[in-house]
Amino acid sequence: MSESTGAETERATLDGDGGGRTRLFEEEPKTIQLALDAGESIPAHKHPGRDIVFLLRSGAVDLTLGDETVSLSPGDVVRFDGDQDISPAATADSEALLVLATSE
Repeated sequence: MSESTGAETERATLDGDGGGRTRLFEEEPKTIQLALDAGESIPAHKHPGRDIVFLLRSGAVDLTLGDETVSLSPGDVVRFDGDQDISPAATADSEALLVLATSE
């Protein structure tokens, strides 16, 4: 999915053929392409010690963060603390890009 183009440059293609969860790069920050079918969700979980950026590329997702649910449309970007319960639920076939960076 990714290729090295130089000493410190990596390149990946968001081609949507990986299905489910695809890790785009091996090194930090952790970068994931997420594909969910309409009605599919990921159970509540945490990413302790991470700050997360969630970019919805297509579809529609209800993203539950702790006690709050945020409805996302294509192009919406949310940044949040991974120490809380996280649960995305697709209300339409959806693709998202997530970046999980180590918290300071």
